[in-house]
Amino acid sequence: MDETSPEFATLYNAMSTFVNTCMSGHDPSHNPAHVHRVVSLANKILASEQALHPTKPFSGAVVKLAALLHDIGDKKYLHSLAADTDSEAASLDPSTMVRHALIKNGAPEDLAARVQTIVSNVSYSTEIKDPGVVRRLIDEEGFIELAVVQDADRLDAIGAVGIGRTFTFLGAQGRKFLVDGQWDMNNSIEHFGDKLELLEGMMKTGTGREMARVRTERLKVFRGWWEEEMDMVSAVFSWIQEKNNLC
Repeated sequence: MDETSPEFATLYNAMSTFVNTCMSGHDPSHNPAHVHRVVSLANKILASEQALHPTKPFSGAVVKLAALLHDIGDKKYLHSLAADTDSEAASLDPSTMVRHALIKNGAPEDLAARVQTIVSNVSYSTEIKDPGVVRRLIDEEGFIELAVVQDADRLDAIGAVGIGRTFTFLGAQGRKFLVDGQWDMNNSIEHFGDKLELLEGMMKTGTGREMARVRTERLKVFRGWWEEEMDMVSAVFSWIQEKNNLC
């Protein structure tokens, strides 16, 4: 399907409404605004990569739809999806619900299947389980749009916006994911080192890597400020304890 056609515009608008409905009840770290930022980033990366690699057969339609639908079926929010959508869509397996929604709204089967494959392989957790799968899809099976969408999603997880999303997710959902320790703002800073600062090295496009370099530096600067201020608090607390012990 041609991304400039009226048919694509109709399909995209329908899927945008679908996404807004599905995700309207999500916390601000994974709400429709996040999705539309990812779409914007994906479009920017796509334009740059098409200029750099004019012989690569990127599909703009696939990039736009996969970016728009990349969080549909996210296991962290399936409970709210069931509450916010019709029972037919909510009862679907997450691995097929994007394909189903696209076909229901007039997408050709091949386009729907391609977008579903990309959506099913975008996430960090999926790639960490078997990094070779993503590489094979991009390098051997021709899903080059996956590189664009995945980079766009990860760019929204870092930089100033990523910092805001990390603290937002901690406040909204963080208690559910605690194994040991306290529910504390430092959980977000730990997440910087555990995941966010690693994303730059996982980018698949040259454009994504350059954008990630800038945003990762912002993470590191913020983490430095955080540690400086927390060290100051710790020093004051230790001084008070020491003074109380002497009394």
